[in-house]
Amino acid sequence: MKIVLDTNVLVSALFSQNGSSNKVLIWLFENSKKVNVISNTLVSEYTDVLLREENLKQYANLSKADIEMFLDDICLISYHQNINFLWRPFLKDIKDDMVLEVAFNSSANYIVTNNTKDFKNVEKNFNIKVVTTKEFLEII
Repeated sequence: MKIVLDTNVLVSALFSQNGSSNKVLIWLFENSKKVNVISNTLVSEYTDVLLREENLKQYANLSKADIEMFLDDICLISYHQNINFLWRPFLKDIKDDMVLEVAFNSSANYIVTNNTKDFKNVEKNFNIKVVTTKEFLEII
């Protein structure tokens, strides 16, 4: 199984340690099977969003250094995919296109997101299932 995490999953996991996003990340870290797929551009997006000043203020007892270490750990447990084919523009948001490109280029089974509407028609056109974190927890 291969999955690609939308940035909003990481943000939600850091905002709430009791939610389904956090449970997905715990599962990834505990299983460390490199089922999560990333690319350089996706890691840059993760970094940009997670280290925004307004987000840093909302993380419970986490410093900038903690977030940077968290991102390093995500990289360690993930498979790194080179992007050989771009699908831009396919979705309304270019940041979501980056997630789709990683999923497509890696032949991922799932895009895990907290906003499935952002990935309208992905399953139909690319045969990649788009699921919420709650749905993914039911799958695993």
